[in-house]
Amino acid sequence: MYDEPKFLTAGDRAMVVELGDSISPETNRRVHGLVRAIEDRGLPGIVDLVPTYRSLLVLYNPLLSSFDGLRETVASLDSEAADAGKEEPNVVDVPTVYGGEHGPDLDFVAEHNGLSPDEVVEIHSGADYPVYMLGFTPGFPYLGGMSEKLHTPRLATPRTVTPGGSVGIAEAQTGVYPVQSPGGWRIIGRTPLALFDPEREPPSLLNAGDVVRFVPVPDDGSHQFPDAVSP
Repeated sequence: MYDEPKFLTAGDRAMVVELGDSISPETNRRVHGLVRAIEDRGLPGIVDLVPTYRSLLVLYNPLLSSFDGLRETVASLDSEAADAGKEEPNVVDVPTVYGGEHGPDLDFVAEHNGLSPDEVVEIHSGADYPVYMLGFTPGFPYLGGMSEKLHTPRLATPRTVTPGGSVGIAEAQTGVYPVQSPGGWRIIGRTPLALFDPEREPPSLLNAGDVVRFVPVPDDGSHQFPDAVSP
């Protein structure tokens, strides 16, 4: 994590604020703290804020604000972000049906890591996962905090269709496919929650900075899974 932020231009109406050069919970908390500090200040001309693992993209109206002016203000807010980043995150429980037709790769993940399928479920559902960022498809959460005991390589050949709500593992990360899409993650379960709905306000159930907890639920036929059609 950098002692001082680095500022990069991204065209004539966007600025990248880099806060570190590696992925870490500390750097990501600082990113989200900076988001809150900017939102609380209500800076004129801000169009959107896009947090990532280790940086923040600030989109602004060049008729109302300037790169140099924003750089000075954001630099001063960075110290305030340290305190803002200590706020309690929003925690979202994600009910998940593990294994079977909804988790076709659960057995592979278990065998790869020398575990039983039940142990995989216990470990996966026993942690709190910070939402580092959203990307890939609308509302897709990139989650940190997965146990090293579950690290598993991606599929050698990605699936052309991964159902919406699928809970997957790829290398050191876990995440949820909000909508049907191609994908190469190992699918260990599926949630009936609609993580993304273009007709909902806001459309994404999760936001960067939230915390996800996976809650095992039985496959009793009562769950209605997300629509398979992409928005």
